[in-house]
Amino acid sequence: MKDSATPQHIGTLAALLENAVDYAGLFPPARLTMSAAVQNYAAYKAGDSSWMLGRFIVPVGRLDEFEKETAGILPDERGIPWHLSGLVGSDLRQDLDIVREFNTRHGPDSQRGRAIIDTLELKATAPDEILAQQEFQAAMTRFYEIPIEEDPCHLIAAIAQIGAGAKIRTGGISEDSFPSSRNVIRFLASCVRQGVPYKATAGLHHPLKGLYRLTYDAHSPSGMMFGFLNIFLTGAFLASGMSEEDVEPVLVERSADAFRFDEDGITWRGYRLGPEELRRTRQMNTVSFGSCSFVEPVEELRELGFME
Repeated sequence: MKDSATPQHIGTLAALLENAVDYAGLFPPARLTMSAAVQNYAAYKAGDSSWMLGRFIVPVGRLDEFEKETAGILPDERGIPWHLSGLVGSDLRQDLDIVREFNTRHGPDSQRGRAIIDTLELKATAPDEILAQQEFQAAMTRFYEIPIEEDPCHLIAAIAQIGAGAKIRTGGISEDSFPSSRNVIRFLASCVRQGVPYKATAGLHHPLKGLYRLTYDAHSPSGMMFGFLNIFLTGAFLASGMSEEDVEPVLVERSADAFRFDEDGITWRGYRLGPEELRRTRQMNTVSFGSCSFVEPVEELRELGFME
């Protein structure tokens, strides 16, 4: 989904974060209107940091609203279509029909503007539930959000069997919605071992782990949140052969000074990943993370000195 030029000075960071931020402005804590969310996404696609922008996340049940609010905004037949990720509801067959009809209406010759849903996001709690959907093999990628309180290896094995991806919820708007570091690492390591691509969602507005406000309310309590750099680099180090025990300090690292980005790769406390290793982990494993803010991740990367 490379529809914007990546600035050369970004270098190694681009290998790690190109098209990494799936925009989830419709969801908490931002919870924007559809109108505001699509206007934001259009502005981000036209901005200097568009190389970091991934898909627009929208519930399949709200696609009619999406079409209404994007009238006159979506690219015409000469432009590159918007790429969307559709959240599937309780009726998979019905939602697949809605998605197919949407993609037909917004295809190459569309007069309504070009857009394509090429990713679906579903929920599952048991391997049989995942395997039962094998018949729905489609051109689009599917990510199954699964529980990780218990060892998810059997769920991830079922996901691997049908050629899909896994999704981990890494936070929310309350402290009890954040999983433990060990459970996150166990999920990532299982995906790496079984060759399953994964994405993360919720509580990942910030590059590094730290204490942040849980919502945008002025009186919001704070909680310890994971950082998206921590998540991506933990996956990369696991893919490069680091053990689950040794990689935990990467996931919980809070100091920007511990990381060094240069044209030859990324160094964390003496451990190094080259650009090819970063690109490989993005292609094979770490796909993206959902965030209700695109501005926060970009601005905080600049504040930390990781981006110009």
